[in-house]
Amino acid sequence: MTDAALTRIADALDRLSPPPAPAPSFAEAEAYVWHTAPDRLEPVRRVARVPLDQLVGIDRARDTLLANTLQFARGHAANNALLWGARGMGKSSLVKAVHAEAVARGLPLVLVEISRDDLDSVGRLLAILGDSDRRFVLFADDLSFSSDDAQYKSLKAVLDGGLAGRPPNVVLYATSNRRHLMPRDMIDNERATAIHPGEAIEEKVSLSDRFGLWLGFHACGQDEYLAMIDGYCAAYGLEIDPDRLRAEAIEWQATRGARSGRVAWQFFTDLAGREGLAV
Repeated sequence: MTDAALTRIADALDRLSPPPAPAPSFAEAEAYVWHTAPDRLEPVRRVARVPLDQLVGIDRARDTLLANTLQFARGHAANNALLWGARGMGKSSLVKAVHAEAVARGLPLVLVEISRDDLDSVGRLLAILGDSDRRFVLFADDLSFSSDDAQYKSLKAVLDGGLAGRPPNVVLYATSNRRHLMPRDMIDNERATAIHPGEAIEEKVSLSDRFGLWLGFHACGQDEYLAMIDGYCAAYGLEIDPDRLRAEAIEWQATRGARSGRVAWQFFTDLAGREGLAV
């Protein structure tokens, strides 16, 4: 085989499996997204987030996560955190908001998002982050696992498993609609059909036990829902008759069949558009 043919084969293999990108300096952005094939950290120039003071009805979770984040950013011990519960109640928004608050206080904290589908590459990501002098919040959003899903094993290594363990400059924040990261009916099914029920589910349920902080988010009541909308109106300077605002907000949530922070924001976005306001 000629040298030219060997070169073409090598080039084709490189295209199929491109080399990882060099690690960034982490000075060009406050947040990054982890991608694979090839491995790379892409900077996020503008993070889509809500200011911390606009997150209404989650005061306890807000204060707890903020305190944990600030002590970690200052170089002190901190826990991994699992934010679980009702959809649209600000779990992801809170993670991004507390990160922004830490940065606003001059702390060198970087937010790195990893998708559930890339969890099997988390060891390679930790090796990159561990070599930096920055401190990182590794953010896994909307986590859930099926009964035959093996991705959770990679997540265990981030929390406290493995020989090397998690680098001391990395903490993990994850959000999920499920407290145990897998459907309750699957847990109950494994418990009912196993010879040793406790052992059958222990490995999967123990994943959530590895988070030092469990922060629960629950569906909001009407007063909290309306307070969220009032907060958005105040933040964006939208003046409107209170009776009209209340009536339209209640009608909006009735058509959606739910009340949450997300529904409140969607109503406000619609209202702001009708009032000629950009958000």
